[in-house]
Amino acid sequence: MAPESETVEPEAVREEAPAVRGPDEPDTRVSVVVITHNRREELLRTLGRLAELPERPPVFVVDNASTDGTCDTVARVHPWVRLLRAERNLGAVGRNVAVERVTTPYVAFCDDDSWWEPGSLGAAADLLDARPRLAAVTARIVVEPDGTEDPIVAELRHSPLTGPAWLPGPPLGSFLAAATVLRADAFREVGGFSPRLWLGGEEELMATDLMARGWWLAYAEELTVHHAPSAARDATGRREDGLRNTLWFGWLRRPLPAAVRRTWYLARTVPRDATSARAFGRALAGLPWVLRERRVVPREVEERLRLLEAEQRRSTARRYVG
Repeated sequence: MAPESETVEPEAVREEAPAVRGPDEPDTRVSVVVITHNRREELLRTLGRLAELPERPPVFVVDNASTDGTCDTVARVHPWVRLLRAERNLGAVGRNVAVERVTTPYVAFCDDDSWWEPGSLGAAADLLDARPRLAAVTARIVVEPDGTEDPIVAELRHSPLTGPAWLPGPPLGSFLAAATVLRADAFREVGGFSPRLWLGGEEELMATDLMARGWWLAYAEELTVHHAPSAARDATGRREDGLRNTLWFGWLRRPLPAAVRRTWYLARTVPRDATSARAFGRALAGLPWVLRERRVVPREVEERLRLLEAEQRRSTARRYVG
């Protein structure tokens, strides 16, 4: 786990220039960014899928200090990839490092165990081209190998939020990084993902900061991402980080009554175990910097967050378990 207050140093990342260019010119609108840590085989499968996309996007891989030979294998098998080697595990901030180097107007994220369906990146770019205040479009997620929809898709499709008629689909209050194409300038405007949060629900804070600046997020049914969940995951660690980050988000951006209400709800409903206790303890340890960096969102954004909070309480797709 990353230290709560550690400053991320982008200069601790070494870029490896691609040895050859892909067979076709890349799409001039969308780049793909993948972060990975010790999932070499899953990453190789993902890169194989991305190499087959008709859009031929530039692909950036940020290796978060893997020890399983990921970098050497990627450099040998997929020399067209722009490979960035981090000296330590940067978590979600690895995406920030890649976006600094992206020159296309849009950036698509995917995880090392997920990939975009052919045609979806071009369709996402079309949606963003036509809507200058749309910051991000989130795709439908299909879980492999069965090809079933991820349960979270129903919540995206039936979002309780309302928005302008020009949106391509239901407005969202957050997004799933591994299934989203973002406007690179909007990403940079809010500073990307927070180094404090590291990984685990890191999208919520960034999405809220985008909305506070007048950007919109939307679900787009015509876009598809495939996800083959990796067995190499620390569910307990992710739950601890996710719960800590949820608490921090509420304290950083919500009005005091809403932050207290959310904290009390979580205290009553999360599993009563050592993982939850550690998450609350780590969240409390971060209070000094949280109070220094607290910025309450505008009223109209808080109204959206309040509506989403009610939906989250009924969610069967999001649970602090593991």
